[in-house]
Amino acid sequence: MQQALAEARAAAERGEVPVGAVIVSPVGEVVAAAGNRTRELADPTAHAEILAMREACKAVGSERLPGYDLYVTLEPCPMCASAISQARIARLYYGAADPKSGGVAHGPRVFTHPQSHHVPEVYDGIGAAEAEALLKRFFAAKR
Repeated sequence: MQQALAEARAAAERGEVPVGAVIVSPVGEVVAAAGNRTRELADPTAHAEILAMREACKAVGSERLPGYDLYVTLEPCPMCASAISQARIARLYYGAADPKSGGVAHGPRVFTHPQSHHVPEVYDGIGAAEAEALLKRFFAAKR
């Protein structure tokens, strides 16, 4: 989670919402890391999780990542939660809860939906205090 938080800090420095994600292989190696780049890439799908999954899939040569872990600083939105399911991520670890835009424990709760083909193990609150502080500082500076 520390590397995901570093990606979130880097995203904030680029003017992006500070969210970072890291994907770890079944043997514990980091295979991908990313921070939000929606503004930079003018791409609404360029969330940290999506970018990290794209990088990891390319690195392993597969559209699926069974056995892989995803660490992300903020509860994934519905789009990212669906992509996590499609990628067959084994375990999802996230920091701050997102009552407004989350898709795991809030909102549509994507993994509980009958059309969710795969449900990862979910662990929340990992590094939540630092992730929340990053987000609060970022948005306070915007106001």
